Amino acid sequence: AAVVSQPPARSGRKMKLTASPVQTLAEARGIELLTPASAKEEAFLARLDELQPDLCITAAYGCFLPQRFLDIPRFGTLNVHPSLLPLYRGAAPLQRCLEAGDAVAGVSVAFTVLKMDAGPLLRQEERPLVGDEQEPPLLLELFERGTELLLDALPSVWDGSCAGQLAPQEDARATKAAKLSTADAELRLEQLSASEAHNKVRAFAGWPGTWTRLSICGAEPIRVKLLQTRLGLPEAAGDPPPAGRQVALAAGGGALRLVCGDGSLLEVLRLTLPGKKPVDARAFWNGLNGRRAEWASAPPDAAAAPEHAAASAPP
Repeated sequence: AAVVSQPPARSGRKMKLTASPVQTLAEARGIELLTPASAKEEAFLARLDELQPDLCITAAYGCFLPQRFLDIPRFGTLNVHPSLLPLYRGAAPLQRCLEAGDAVAGVSVAFTVLKMDAGPLLRQEERPLVGDEQEPPLLLELFERGTELLLDALPSVWDGSCAGQLAPQEDARATKAAKLSTADAELRLEQLSASEAHNKVRAFAGWPGTWTRLSICGAEPIRVKLLQTRLGLPEAAGDPPPAGRQVALAAGGGALRLVCGDGSLLEVLRLTLPGKKPVDARAFWNGLNGRRAEWASAPPDAAAAPEHAAASAPP
């Protein structure tokens, strides 16, 4: 047996070369570790051929698997994918699902073929959403459930009976989950509804995060990270929405309220000012000491964020 992981990559403010958690665990357990920069590397494929694995299993590996790789394991390669395939094929399935505001997420266990995330389904399970789930804990939940589904399916792989259980994907229903970019982090509230902003905060809570511009007492706007939000109710009794672009404290003190460009109401529960630690709405409001806060538009010369632009996320 062997474990395959991405090679160490530089991360953090100091750009320190850091091993992936998978590599760290494999080394601690004394399991052979392979870290090719590409799954096409000759030395890697030669070693895999020497190992002659019965089955390969992947989860969020992030490298294209060539046909030569797929031909090596006797029973094929299974992938645990956090979406209801054929929906959200690609690099960021759960993030794009949450960003779209879907009512249901899910996890699939599918055989890997040369075409990305297009192999026949062995197991699949839905996970209904209530609308406040954030990506990091939900992703862990889906991978844990996917592992359970995988273990349940393995006996049928070994005895060959899985062939009668496989469901081909409907390519006509397929959607793509584009790779995340730092451009995804920017929230231009003048262009977004509260629902769109809230879903981006949920989707990008792990990486790249989300930020918007805030001006205090008319000063130059600063970037403020939004960590947790919810949809507000403009008709809430005794708690009218703030005027214009002003930021106001909700009547109960648990949220900051602001009106987006389309007139819908967003409530911010947790946020971070530049160079500061995360705070809740009440702590931020107290820190204003009576000063006025307003959200601000992007400056006229700011480049428009490219839709779903590709960029590498940290490991």
